[in-house]
Amino acid sequence: MKALMRLFVGVVVLVVVFGLGWFMAATGRGRAAPLDSLSAREQAFTERMRNVVLVGNFTIEGRNRRDGLPERYEIAEITKLDGDRWRFDARVTYGDVDVTLPVVIPIIWAGDTPMISITDFAIPGLGDEFDTRLVFYEDRYAGTWDHGEYGGMMYGVIEPLGDE
Repeated sequence: MKALMRLFVGVVVLVVVFGLGWFMAATGRGRAAPLDSLSAREQAFTERMRNVVLVGNFTIEGRNRRDGLPERYEIAEITKLDGDRWRFDARVTYGDVDVTLPVVIPIIWAGDTPMISITDFAIPGLGDEFDTRLVFYEDRYAGTWDHGEYGGMMYGVIEPLGDE
């Protein structure tokens, strides 16, 4: 009986350790680039996107949106990981969806302008097949989005969190 219990505990510990390792790898936790290693534009982007909310609108091609609901993406902070990967600690609220999660996405640069560029991307809890090209400039964002059979434009302003 003791041997069976030890085996069970050993398996549970392995599953927990594996799950924690997977979570750390998927979210980039513990792999943040040191702040002093960031370029000036990367440091400015990191500071600009701390404790903000993206408030705006989106269109759905071929449809008129009549729900009147703005889209909201609350961002606690962003952290540069390795290469072009960044972790956004974000809360996504739309309709009956309200979820907070770390999302690791690539940021590419057009001169001094950061841009999200994802294709066939999966977001835990929200699905897969996300495509986005989203540009951030000063206090605004704009771009295109696709998710499965739907797509359109998205745009809005970047505000300090709490200024509503």
